[in-house]
Amino acid sequence: MSFEFPWLFLLLPPLWYCLYRCRERLSPRYFVHLEFFAVRRGWFKWLWLLRYFAVLLLVTAIASPVTVDKDDPLNRQGVDVVLALDASGSMGASGFDPQSRESRFDIARKIAKHFIVDRIGDNAGVVIFGDFAFIASPVTYEKNVVAEMMDYLVYGMAGQNTAIGEGIAMGVRAFEDSQATSKVLILLTDGEHNSGRVSPKEATALAVKHGIRIYTVGMGREGEFDEAMLRRIADESGGAFFAAYDPEALTAVYEAIDGLERSRIKSERILRKEYYYTWPLAMGVLLLFYLWRREALA
Repeated sequence: MSFEFPWLFLLLPPLWYCLYRCRERLSPRYFVHLEFFAVRRGWFKWLWLLRYFAVLLLVTAIASPVTVDKDDPLNRQGVDVVLALDASGSMGASGFDPQSRESRFDIARKIAKHFIVDRIGDNAGVVIFGDFAFIASPVTYEKNVVAEMMDYLVYGMAGQNTAIGEGIAMGVRAFEDSQATSKVLILLTDGEHNSGRVSPKEATALAVKHGIRIYTVGMGREGEFDEAMLRRIADESGGAFFAAYDPEALTAVYEAIDGLERSRIKSERILRKEYYYTWPLAMGVLLLFYLWRREALA
């Protein structure tokens, strides 16, 4: 919690000092020596402490305590991103990272998880494709949940072949309920289109029709993936093509896409604020009312 006008707390010392020094003068109307019956007021009396506390509460209220939520779930002005991951049999091959025995799919999944979680203010979803394609996670703001779900994905769960057209078409379907003005599909594959009823050309036309940009990523050794087709998909949809031959290059690819598709929310820092001035204001007013009633009945 912070305060919108913290400098107002500088008023406390003079106000407290005035409470102590600026005592009211009684004007006796019915008895000339009424002050002799007045209760002696001392600095440490608890009523004085209540007065100081009431002033503190009122100053706190006008200083406007506020909390700032940087991860506003109601914000829908960010970028909606769908990752279409190739889970065909070839993604089970190791050797993409010479220092590790991890499969291509495990490495791609791990890097993609970091990409999703770091997209502040955006929504994300995941599509898996092989012989067929399915939506593993709908587009949602709960990116940590999406990242945890990705731990359960394995290569081969959608078949052994590579239906790139199906992957793009299912990605378009994942955006069905999206209200975002900017929609991005990131398609990653290590092979060539060799399966499915939807061709990459038809699927790309469908994505263009729905205003979806496609970034294509070819991973693996040079010549393994269909670079010409991936470039064509990216060019026709307004995206870009990237090639990654090792984990460092793949990480750099996602960083480059992150820079190209930076959310307007992230750059402008449009945040949700919640104000809490009513609590100290109500407590201060109640305390003043109590002090006033006590003075009136004394």
